[in-house]
Amino acid sequence: MDDLTLLRKYAASHSEAAFETLVSRHLRLVYSAAMRQIRDPHLAEEVTQAVFIILAKKAGRISDDTILSGWLYKTTRFVAMAQTREAARRRQYEQESNMQSEDQFDAPNLIWDQISPLLDEALAQLGEKDRQAVLLRFFEDKGLAEVGSYLGSGEDAARMRINRALEKLQRYFNRRGISSTTGIIAGAISANSVQAVPPALAKSVTAVAVAKGAAASGSTLTLIKGALKIMAWTKAKTAVVVGVCVLLAAGTTTVAIYNLNKPMQGIPKGWSVLSGDVDQWNWTDGKLNAHSITGDSSLASGREFRDFTLSVIAGTTNRDADIIFRMQDAANGYLVLFVPAGTPWAADNGSFVSLVKRTAGDESELASYHGRGIAAAGQSAKITVTARGPWMEVRLNDVTVLRTKDATFDSGFIGLRIYGDSTKPCDATFSNLTFH
Repeated sequence: MDDLTLLRKYAASHSEAAFETLVSRHLRLVYSAAMRQIRDPHLAEEVTQAVFIILAKKAGRISDDTILSGWLYKTTRFVAMAQTREAARRRQYEQESNMQSEDQFDAPNLIWDQISPLLDEALAQLGEKDRQAVLLRFFEDKGLAEVGSYLGSGEDAARMRINRALEKLQRYFNRRGISSTTGIIAGAISANSVQAVPPALAKSVTAVAVAKGAAASGSTLTLIKGALKIMAWTKAKTAVVVGVCVLLAAGTTTVAIYNLNKPMQGIPKGWSVLSGDVDQWNWTDGKLNAHSITGDSSLASGREFRDFTLSVIAGTTNRDADIIFRMQDAANGYLVLFVPAGTPWAADNGSFVSLVKRTAGDESELASYHGRGIAAAGQSAKITVTARGPWMEVRLNDVTVLRTKDATFDSGFIGLRIYGDSTKPCDATFSNLTFH
């Protein structure tokens, strides 16, 4: 039986044999991911136990199009996050020593030592299908034909997807000072990603999970509660809160965010907070509103883009309203700053439109415009950014005001950004966002 058939059998008849088969298939994947993130065998066992208890609790609600290895991997990250938070609380209140040991592993090569602490975060940056492909190929040792079958494609498509995913992982590691090839990275992951599981763990996991955690320890139940909160928060954060209209024309794809004619709050589906807090963004009266007094807050697409044109109607009363693009993460990429006349920041620096490069958190100005046509505080302006290879162009109300060349980042996330602090808070609005 395949995974979902076994899961449905367990949900319908509480078949312990069906659940035990699922545990035996995926135990190494879950335990290994827990070990990488927690770096403590005892705590990794507790995380593993919690993951399968959650699976047992949610068995009847997992959709038919789910690839279980991906679901288990994602749930392991949530449980590990909850475990880390709980450990931090214990350290704070009980003054305990750090329970995470750096010498738990005897990695056979240097590259694994370097990428292992970053691997799960790197995988989390991949798109859903890219991540599923990597998990199936290197963590579950599936052949390319099997990977293609799971993903609903052929062997060649699976090979291409895995190669692209490895290139993204390579770029992620390179940006963090780890230089390697996709082949070496693939070999290191394949050879080291799955840890040996304690012999008795499978039976203990099955026994406690099928009882829905009734016999679990207090710390495990606390861990499950924390993980479920994180899962619920994550699901709410990425819920559908605006309409996304996809129009295919002349070989290009335009995505337009538009109002659904009823009050809504949140962020666009498929987008997430790159820096700051999700509560700093909300959808009201057909506009995305943003507020910050705690520093940088940015909202970014879930996909990476290379060449594109992005346009938005932006306005602010007291600081700046910005576009970000080709962002690798919150500390690396390009920003277009829009500072209207009459704002407190303009009082210090004048009104301007500026194109900035951020590298490892440090910002350098590539070009700036201080001329005519910049709106006053509270008035909206149309900001358009076009990126083609190393060339970048910024238009203000459809008039080109900046054009420059820089090849540091050739692709990345697109999105919106504000920056405010307690002395100069930032409120901004964005509407009519389109890109192709």
